[in-house]
Amino acid sequence: MTVLTGDRLPSVLAAGVAALIGVTGAGVLSVAPASAAAQKPSPGSAGLGDRLYPTLGNGGYDVQNYDLSLDYARKDPAQQITGNVTITARAIQSLSRFDLDFAGDAVGAVTVDGRRAAFTRSGEELVITPSRPIRDRAVFTVVVSGFRATPVAPDADAPVGFVKTPDGTVLAGQPASSHNLFPSNDHPSDKATYTIKMTVPDGWTATANGTLVRTSESHGRESWVYREKNPMASELVQVAVGDFLQYSRGKVDGIPIRDVVPRRLAGTLLPRFANELEQMKWMESKVGKYPFENYGVVVIDGNLGFALETQTLSLFDTGSFPSDSAGLDPVLTHELAHQWFGDSVAPEVWSNVWQNEGHASYYEVHYAAEHGTLKTYVGFDTLEAYYKNRYARGDQYRATYGPVARPLKSDSIWDVFNPNVYSGGSVVLYALQQQVGDRKFAKIERDWVQQNRGKSKSTEDFIALASRDSGQDLRGFLNDWLYGSKTPPMPGHPDWTVTPVTPATTAAAAPAAPLTY
Repeated sequence: MTVLTGDRLPSVLAAGVAALIGVTGAGVLSVAPASAAAQKPSPGSAGLGDRLYPTLGNGGYDVQNYDLSLDYARKDPAQQITGNVTITARAIQSLSRFDLDFAGDAVGAVTVDGRRAAFTRSGEELVITPSRPIRDRAVFTVVVSGFRATPVAPDADAPVGFVKTPDGTVLAGQPASSHNLFPSNDHPSDKATYTIKMTVPDGWTATANGTLVRTSESHGRESWVYREKNPMASELVQVAVGDFLQYSRGKVDGIPIRDVVPRRLAGTLLPRFANELEQMKWMESKVGKYPFENYGVVVIDGNLGFALETQTLSLFDTGSFPSDSAGLDPVLTHELAHQWFGDSVAPEVWSNVWQNEGHASYYEVHYAAEHGTLKTYVGFDTLEAYYKNRYARGDQYRATYGPVARPLKSDSIWDVFNPNVYSGGSVVLYALQQQVGDRKFAKIERDWVQQNRGKSKSTEDFIALASRDSGQDLRGFLNDWLYGSKTPPMPGHPDWTVTPVTPATTAAAAPAAPLTY
């Protein structure tokens, strides 16, 4: 990792956190001990110090696996559900106490390594005190049983995690609300594998990330068990339960494609996603083999205000996706691209979200261009004209939202998921392509997703890989593009200009509506 200074040093320290933040295990941020004395049992931190979400995640351990079980007592999308979760983790310090993120209704009991543990609730923290300290580097098991959570109605102005619809419930956890449903270490730096079991009344369908392992029936109820064997960030978990229909579209390069839609709307919705197989082939031609065991979409009847790349099963709603294929297909490609950029390779901290959205936006518009729908989709005849327009907005976006790789704030979710990480991130990639050439750019993109599969990585990791693959020292170039307050000159286009920042142009930089995740 390249160590930078000044404004270009990514801040992962929360205010008041005096210890160093390090990277351990599978990329989880943790508070590193300052001395040998700190090896004595001590509490894990109640947050990872993420600059944008300081209290998200928890320090002192690295989760290896979740075994999540959810119970739906009746056919009622609004019902409170109950659940149990078994978390297998490795301590990265000697722990006298540790936290899980949880904002659900209640918790029944907690055990650590089979022994009853004391617990308290503090805001969105579940604070657990085991009966004996956990040794540094020890693998331990936490069972949170009898937790309860209640879904809420979708709200495009204030996205939330556990959502009810007329047909059932889904999870929309990005960036910080999967713990509205289940206790977790809810930060993308701590990826883990998952087994998810949903027990539902007969006649309801349950779908989750990964592969269906088995189903079983007993006394008018059916259990569905899924396994996601690839590391997954908690914000990408999907559990879609209700009166849904599962539909198989076939395979691409051995990858099954399955869609999940409300049963009553299947005849209308399923044809809308007919180009998924072609989109998978197109993305694989750009960045290589798809990184997971299957793919598809889940569609709800509602208005979330966004689509979301939950791992192996992207989430869409009927209230926000375009009415024609020229508008919808690039959005589908955007979410599919996220399976490589954002899911398989997750951001190490939320300031790195441009890695997700800039890449997905890049492939979104390039898909439209190669399929002859760019004019209809974005109003420009060529990619060059499109990028010239977005380039001109660069200084307004930076003044309003902060640099591409350093959003100013997180007061609202739209402060983080802002136009500068979407189209601004795409412009950065276009500039990189102009700087290194098409062939080296394609190598950078493929190597990024293939070499880092299943990991959480930083912007500095991307800069280092781009420098290696291009044979150029790109630190200054990409630092200016990603962390600068001013938009740098566009390589190969000396005539392109940036619109000066004025109150009027800054106001115009604000998005007209929430963006697509």
